[in-house]
Amino acid sequence: MKKLIYALLFVSCSFSMSAQTAAELKKEQAPKKAQIAKLKGEVAILQAKIDALPGWRVGAFGTIGGSLSGFKNWYSRTAPNAGAGNIGITINGFANLIKETFFWKNSGTVNLGWVKLDDKSVDGDAGFETATDVFTISSLYGKRINKKWAASALIEYRTSLIDNFNDPGYLDFGGGFTWTPINKLVVVVHPGNYNFVFSKGETVFESSLGAKVVADYATKIKKLSVKSNLSIYQSYKSNDLSNWALTNALGYTLFKKIGLGFELGLRQNKQEALNNALMTDTNAVFKTVANKLQSYWLLGMSYAF
Repeated sequence: MKKLIYALLFVSCSFSMSAQTAAELKKEQAPKKAQIAKLKGEVAILQAKIDALPGWRVGAFGTIGGSLSGFKNWYSRTAPNAGAGNIGITINGFANLIKETFFWKNSGTVNLGWVKLDDKSVDGDAGFETATDVFTISSLYGKRINKKWAASALIEYRTSLIDNFNDPGYLDFGGGFTWTPINKLVVVVHPGNYNFVFSKGETVFESSLGAKVVADYATKIKKLSVKSNLSIYQSYKSNDLSNWALTNALGYTLFKKIGLGFELGLRQNKQEALNNALMTDTNAVFKTVANKLQSYWLLGMSYAF
């Protein structure tokens, strides 16, 4: 009986000491957490001052997504012996020179994707085909009028890399003004812009004079990287020659520089819609073609460079 009482007393004392120790540790931990929070705030302020200093800012992040599968004697399929694959890669990068009297902002986006469905019973059906093929680079120079406004000139080029390189290719060159309300946002308004369209042979593509509006936003919030770009061209000659494109990219770091990435692209271009319609209907014209919304998306692993 005495042994039982001693054992209960020991357990009770151990529990009391453990609880007391945990309470003391938590009490000691509280001011340290407050110090850490204060230091994080100070670091954020210092980082903002660093970001505002003149000099180069360079960065990039990308996403890789893919899947492979194979079937052998899988009789529930129409093609019981087949292989399938889907591979995509996207890279978003920038190199910006910031000075007190001017800025020079450069950016580039590459998004490539391939798909494959290899039916073993069909000869010559084993290769990957292009699914997504987007390449965009831009260079913006601005001479500051004040802290938020600048007289600017922009060059932007858009095309595909794998299939039909520069067919079509779009080169915008123009001037106007740029608004930078914050370091992370750039809004370009160029009422004088010429949209050069390159294509091979006799096509529907046509160059024209118009207005260019670009909004670009890039930031990093803790582990989340965000890049969004909206590019609009409004032709003065005809609305049929106008176009717009929007890309949104997200990257979330899970371990060191590796994480999850997502990119969504949207655009409308009536010249491309008509060119595609003429492949099946030689009588198609701008008035009859449907300018449908074009889109692509990619989800996969990301890497922050």
